[in-house]
Amino acid sequence: MKRRLLGLLLGLVTTAAIGTAPTAAATPESGLWAGTWATAVQKPSSGLGPNWSEAGFADHSVRQVVRVASGGVSARIRLSNEYGGQPLRLTGATVARAGEGAAVKPGSVRDLRFRGARSAEIPAGGELRSDPLPLLVAPLEELTVTLYFREPTGPVTAHVNAIATSYRASGDHRADTGAAAFTETSTSWYLLSGVEVLAPGKSAVVAFGDSITEGALSTVDADNRYPDELAERLGGKRPVLNTGIGGNRVLTDSNCLGEKATARFERDVVAQPGVRSVIVLEGINDIGMSAFPPDDCLGPTPWVSAAELIAGHRELIKQAKAAGIRVIGGTLTPFKGSFYFSEEREAVRDEVNHWIRTSGEYDAVVDFDRALADPADEDLMLAAYDSGDRLHPNDAGYHAMAAAIDVKQL
Repeated sequence: MKRRLLGLLLGLVTTAAIGTAPTAAATPESGLWAGTWATAVQKPSSGLGPNWSEAGFADHSVRQVVRVASGGVSARIRLSNEYGGQPLRLTGATVARAGEGAAVKPGSVRDLRFRGARSAEIPAGGELRSDPLPLLVAPLEELTVTLYFREPTGPVTAHVNAIATSYRASGDHRADTGAAAFTETSTSWYLLSGVEVLAPGKSAVVAFGDSITEGALSTVDADNRYPDELAERLGGKRPVLNTGIGGNRVLTDSNCLGEKATARFERDVVAQPGVRSVIVLEGINDIGMSAFPPDDCLGPTPWVSAAELIAGHRELIKQAKAAGIRVIGGTLTPFKGSFYFSEEREAVRDEVNHWIRTSGEYDAVVDFDRALADPADEDLMLAAYDSGDRLHPNDAGYHAMAAAIDVKQL
């Protein structure tokens, strides 16, 4: 029976890969495809640090390494031009099994095709999926995607704080197995927004939130974000997709920190292939950023009350339930001593957390607050879990967050 199923699936992959019209079973809505890696895309910006998004690429190869959460018998990638003002021309792309740094494992480089062609156009404001590539992908495996742009792209859609190294080379080096040509590095992702695998029955968990979901201040290239740690706990049996954005807020848009959560939830959660449940951890920036003056990067910085923030969470719950997605609320983590702490803001956090724990409006609750708090002062993050800024966990703290999740609730 297993052999027959595998043969059927590989048959679907082969049909789609050579450009024949795909059957209904090969569409993302069919339940055969599941996201195994994802990121939330942002406008081109240097607001959180230098990166290549505003300048874009011209005769450049961009090599990006991602660790998938679960495996499958075929793979395809998703590219986003969400914030592009014009169609973007991709000359070609490859996928390979990652080696050290920018190197890939010899013999593993495979050309990606798009409706049978090596080159493709990503529509303005849209996205592009590659054709399925017959490729056995193992759970928690690292894959390398290399994109080559011969023509100038202009500013490109990105994810600014990847906590992972991307590499750039001048000229066409998409087929290189060695790292020598890739002399420039960045810690952002560009255009690459998802990796999907052919894996019937795999239902994804989306981790949705701000920098604490994104994994800010965890070790670069170590995959120690809390969603990575959760994927390890699940042993590759279910995909975990990370759509956190550093500095993101529930109620307020920002040029540098992403669209507000209530606006981006549809794209970053509901539209992910195979999603079954979502963990929401967001709101600490709504509370804290009223400490700063508004500017072109941050956008407005209003005082946000607990009632307003709860109303925003109710909107996220409504969107999830309308899509048949189980929605799990994460309590807001301690921030005493951080750069935007005050007793008045702490009172808002306490009220929101009380509502998350007791209202019953979320399908389930993950008490990240209590998992990270210092027992001697519950408004303070335990020193062993603190990255040093009293707001973001370190690697041990992210591990503790993942350990606090009751996987049966997912």
